[in-house]
Amino acid sequence: MTTESLLEALRGATRAQHDEIESHLRLMEPLGLARYTAIVTGFDAFLGRWEPRIEAALPPHLRSWWRPRRRHAFAADDLRHLGAASTARDHAEAEAALAQLPLQALPQALGSMYVIEGSALGGQVIAPKLQRELGLVPGAGASYFHGFGRDTGGMWRDFRDMLGREVDASETTVQQACAAARGTFQALTQLFRSLPA
Repeated sequence: MTTESLLEALRGATRAQHDEIESHLRLMEPLGLARYTAIVTGFDAFLGRWEPRIEAALPPHLRSWWRPRRRHAFAADDLRHLGAASTARDHAEAEAALAQLPLQALPQALGSMYVIEGSALGGQVIAPKLQRELGLVPGAGASYFHGFGRDTGGMWRDFRDMLGREVDASETTVQQACAAARGTFQALTQLFRSLPA
């Protein structure tokens, strides 16, 4: 299986879940500060639990490749700027959302990473909107969505290249990756279902 066909399988397998999470986050609608803070709080709690699980699932030769791509610190920095912090309840809700997500095998980890890596691309559209609507910029409240800025596109291409090197063409591998990608979207949807209007 080529990288393109794997990505197409992942896109097709997660289309409904992608649409569902977008309907909860509504990031392209006007964002008030309270709603934005709740969204960043959710990502802070989620990534704080998800990132260690991904690292544990990756083989040693991919861990050093992956560590610079982590974005939990961006969300935590945004919360500090906003004068907020995720709570024990937020962490418990994130843990509950992740409880049913299997991330033991490499295809599962990479399928889940597909969701978060893809969201970094979308963040490039959201970051300018945060500056216009809320006056937030990278380093001052908008670091998570800004992510890696101009390097984001290159990092996505690098992720695609890594998939091509690391994922075999077996049906089982593709099924594991797609199931984990769907599960990651479902975990995020569960976490953000009760966002304020």
